[in-house]
Amino acid sequence: MKRKVLAVVIPTLMALAGTAHAAEIYNKDGNKLDLHFKVDGLHYISDNDNADGDHSYVRGGFSGETQITDMLTGYGMWEYQANLNHTEGEDNRNFSRFGFAA
Repeated sequence: MKRKVLAVVIPTLMALAGTAHAAEIYNKDGNKLDLHFKVDGLHYISDNDNADGDHSYVRGGFSGETQITDMLTGYGMWEYQANLNHTEGEDNRNFSRFGFAA
């Protein structure tokens, strides 16, 4: 029984690792807002202690656009990264990856 469960669970987890998903939240009157999300499970095996180990992370953010005039469109995007390789008490070094408005 345990082998059957592992045979299903392991390929499912491998398929989910490194995948990205997006969803349109709002689209009306020339304004559009999307939500995007990515989970990446990484583990490096290296002789270098700084590179060796778990480097898993989650990224999520918003992107949007608005029609200002017939010939002018505004764009914006913001993304945040949460590193998953630290315990709750440690400095997790989460950060805003990028953000812009144009």
